[in-house]
Amino acid sequence: MTAAVDIVGVGLSAFGRQPGVSGRQMAVSAIASALADAGIAWTDVDVAFGGSDSAGLADTLVSELGFTGIPFTNVRNGCATGGSALFSAVNAVRSGAASIGLAVGFDKHPRGAFDPMPADWGLPEGYGEAGLMVTTQFFGAKISRYMREHGITAGTLARVAEKSYRNGALNPNAWRREPMSAEAIASADMVNDPLTRYMFCSPGEGGAAVIVASADVADRLGGRAVRLRAITHRTRRFGSFEVFSPSVQGTGEPTSVTADAAAAAFAEAGLAPSDVDVAQLQDTESGAEIMHMAECGFCEHGEQEQWIANGDTEIGGRLPVNTDGGCIANGEPIGASGLRQVHEVVTQLRGEAGDRQVPNAPRVGFTHVYGAPGISACTVLSVDDRFAPITEDRP
Repeated sequence: MTAAVDIVGVGLSAFGRQPGVSGRQMAVSAIASALADAGIAWTDVDVAFGGSDSAGLADTLVSELGFTGIPFTNVRNGCATGGSALFSAVNAVRSGAASIGLAVGFDKHPRGAFDPMPADWGLPEGYGEAGLMVTTQFFGAKISRYMREHGITAGTLARVAEKSYRNGALNPNAWRREPMSAEAIASADMVNDPLTRYMFCSPGEGGAAVIVASADVADRLGGRAVRLRAITHRTRRFGSFEVFSPSVQGTGEPTSVTADAAAAAFAEAGLAPSDVDVAQLQDTESGAEIMHMAECGFCEHGEQEQWIANGDTEIGGRLPVNTDGGCIANGEPIGASGLRQVHEVVTQLRGEAGDRQVPNAPRVGFTHVYGAPGISACTVLSVDDRFAPITEDRP
């Protein structure tokens, strides 16, 4: 049995365009907030892991945080950077190598689409010359196939984005804080059919930090801890349909790294998707949220159409999804997104989400990130069961 690990502090910078504020400054701000939330000082942290895609090296943050000699490891793993940093911090505490660990992610991307280089992903230059490094093409192709296979309509894509902007309007840290109608979203400029411009997230700016601790340290610090029931990280298996490898191989359905990571997380937690009260799912565009609902086990493929029509993924629905507006409303600072998700679920489980608070005292939360070239990280969190045990009598 693995040692219990609790989340004792979370911190977030504002997300969105912040002229004159560096990605490093956003990271330091998020760390300071997390330390204050935990009620500890930087000198209390035993080990740290962190990363950014394009805003610098996380270990150099000690220049601002303090030269304590702490082992601080850089992590760079695409959209799973934050989740991978947290995975590492949790394992350091589980192993007994540390009592308190920090995970931080941050980024400051310029305007415009991401511009990955083929060679960095093990691809020939011709792949880029053909325009296939433009990730919006992959997202359009993947959701188009999924819609044909499972009867999802274009109106559902627009309704997912509409929910994201509506939730973002309730989040003081979000970038996009103006509600937008499904009609306006559906009629906007087409980027890659069937996805219009407002169905996508944008490369953005922001920082997020999470502090984890052993159960005895969490006891000493007080009763606001959230139990980390499970954390998993997976890479793709043969036959997956991914960014930069968009093909279906053989005659069967493509494998899913998201499904692998989510199933492993629920097995480790000893819980089922039906136990989850609030979820954060990767929504690089609105089609991704739809696909990930089924891949993470919350519904069957094709059921999303009715779920979304019924309002089941709204803040007051049976499975609130992306209550903070997700990537669509917050943007995608690659290093920070996975930890932003954890911040939101912790805030919800503590009952501190204000206008976007999920009703009926949610007790179990789930987070999921997915990215190129086929990686996924998931967590299952619960109100610390020493203070509020999970029972079969659910509200």
